[in-house]
Amino acid sequence: MKDVLINHEPVELYKILKFEGIVDSGAAAKAVIDEGNVMVNGNVETRRRNKIKSGDLIEIGGEQYKIVLAPPAA
Repeated sequence: MKDVLINHEPVELYKILKFEGIVDSGAAAKAVIDEGNVMVNGNVETRRRNKIKSGDLIEIGGEQYKIVLAPPAA
């Protein structure tokens, strides 16, 4: 399982997939979500703009990603 740091929450699901390099592009992110190939917290997720927050678990292609809120900058 890999940690994915976010600076604010919530973040839309497709943006996490795109900006973390889990998929190659925003279009690819939307496609894998539309095809039902992404799970959030153990459930198939087909909403591209599903709001993801710290503690959520995303699974795609057999890989798991735990969403972690980055600590505020000092």
